[in-house]
Amino acid sequence: MTAETLRLDKFLWFARLVKHRSDAQAIAESRHLRIDGRVIDRAHATVKAGNVLSFPLHGRVRVIRVSVLPARRGPASEGRACYEDLSPEIDAGPPAQY
Repeated sequence: MTAETLRLDKFLWFARLVKHRSDAQAIAESRHLRIDGRVIDRAHATVKAGNVLSFPLHGRVRVIRVSVLPARRGPASEGRACYEDLSPEIDAGPPAQY
């Protein structure tokens, strides 16, 4: 693995998308995560800048584009700076009629 790539489970954990690295491993191994549309079944799949990840998390589908690979698990603000959120907007349903 080169400096331009990072293990999938480490990226999810470093970017603070999951609380524990074991949670990231479970998401990857459940076959519900995709990298650029390709189904992933292993936590050691590599991620690089520009990849688009899509996966279910906390009851909704998350779609993110990796912008930079983090060097460590830093504060939440540092983690959020590593990706761009492309997730679909949550539909609140039809507008209320009065």
